[in-house]
Amino acid sequence: MSDGGRHVALIVSYAGTAYAGFQRQPGRVTVQSRLEEALSDLAGQPVRLRGAGRTDAGVHAAGQVVDAWLPASVRLPAARLPLALGPRLPADIGAAAAFEVAPAFDARRSAVSKRYRYLIWRGPTPSPFFRAHAWGYAGPLALAAMEQAAQALIGRHDFRAFAGAARPVEDAHRTVHDCAVWVDGPWLAVEVEADGFLYRMVRAIVGTLVEVGRGVRRPQEVARLCAGAPRSAGGPSVPPQGLCLLWVRYPDGSGLPPPGPAWPPPPGPAPERAL
Repeated sequence: MSDGGRHVALIVSYAGTAYAGFQRQPGRVTVQSRLEEALSDLAGQPVRLRGAGRTDAGVHAAGQVVDAWLPASVRLPAARLPLALGPRLPADIGAAAAFEVAPAFDARRSAVSKRYRYLIWRGPTPSPFFRAHAWGYAGPLALAAMEQAAQALIGRHDFRAFAGAARPVEDAHRTVHDCAVWVDGPWLAVEVEADGFLYRMVRAIVGTLVEVGRGVRRPQEVARLCAGAPRSAGGPSVPPQGLCLLWVRYPDGSGLPPPGPAWPPPPGPAPERAL
């Protein structure tokens, strides 16, 4: 916190293809470093920010949230900050909205839940238009079985079977509020909302659901994976490019809008129907 400064939160979108993930890393180009460069240029002094989550290399975001302290010399109203940042950001990163927030607001710790979408292109041939934002899988899938397995993930469970080994945690318990599978023509999507996510958790969930769809696993097996099974018992992690952070939910009164039309749309179609 800076004396006399302003605390702002921004909703940002980005295509993660060209970046080594969101979080700042020495010697690597990340989304956070590009955002901090733009904010620092606007403020005329170094600005650091916090993100609601750490997306991996190649993963996208429609509604990532960051917060930062700006010096009082930046007199632009919050609503005009996205316009001021636009020319300072690369074409694959955009600031969609900005809000004044309370001093105690923390983009990560204040979040109630996050929602991710994993997008699969199921056309008979690969699409050059969607290759960077979806995983191409043309094989047959038992969609009803995938939906049945997805429902078993809802609730508070030990998700270590879906946690990447590169970032071990002592407590792998998370609460999944929703896990849905939906289709729209050649598109198939898996959406997961939870109070928190383990490293590569969504990608491992999707890989496991695809195994159910292929008949490699029975839907009933997924419930047993949620009881603290080791990572080796879970399915593979699917490629990163199909994953997108849709939005982050905050408590009423946080200063940010609830999930809905005010948030930027993600790549791909809207879920017109559930299975």
